[in-house]
Amino acid sequence: MRIAELSKVSGVPAPTIKYYMREGLLFPGERTSPNQMQYDDSHVRRLKLVRALIEVGGLSVAATREVLDKMHTPGMTVLESAGKAQFAMSRPPAAEPDETQLAAAQQVRDLIAKRGWQVRETNPARGTLAAVLATLGKLGQEYWDLLDDYAELTERIAAKEIDTLLRQPNAESLAEALVVWTALGDAMFSALRRLAHEDAASAYITTPSPTS
Repeated sequence: MRIAELSKVSGVPAPTIKYYMREGLLFPGERTSPNQMQYDDSHVRRLKLVRALIEVGGLSVAATREVLDKMHTPGMTVLESAGKAQFAMSRPPAAEPDETQLAAAQQVRDLIAKRGWQVRETNPARGTLAAVLATLGKLGQEYWDLLDDYAELTERIAAKEIDTLLRQPNAESLAEALVVWTALGDAMFSALRRLAHEDAASAYITTPSPTS
């Protein structure tokens, strides 16, 4: 298919497709003449993945490019590459840690040990969580009563997600699903949490009577 048909099939405007190509998010098609390129279903699939990561997952173009690049790291298995791609979606602040952040990092280590999680020291989500806890502390927000609840819930969710991922038909599909669920799962959990917030808060809100 040519770019016009690729645009129609994928639902992505042709100028956006060309932009994604310039940014390295979409691999080139097969050149059939000096001025013509041919595209196939693999381009349609990649376009859907790119749009999902950017428009729903909230990743920047640069972050999306890094994630896609790491999905196919030379010399690594597909699953190892997928793990690197997932790590690329979690970036802790680069600022030099202060005492509060160092204390929060220790709290993260304690939490991981308490729950018996097998988590590498290099996992950037450690730093992200520590930065969140440090910021909550600086803002005077109590979080210790909630932290274990968050951990328990996410542990259950993660177990079910991994079970679902392992049912993928092949390693390539599993790697793509891991990346998609990392980005879109975050967005879905956030949306569900906001809906649940409104529901939980409704019990404390007095609705005026229609006759008052």
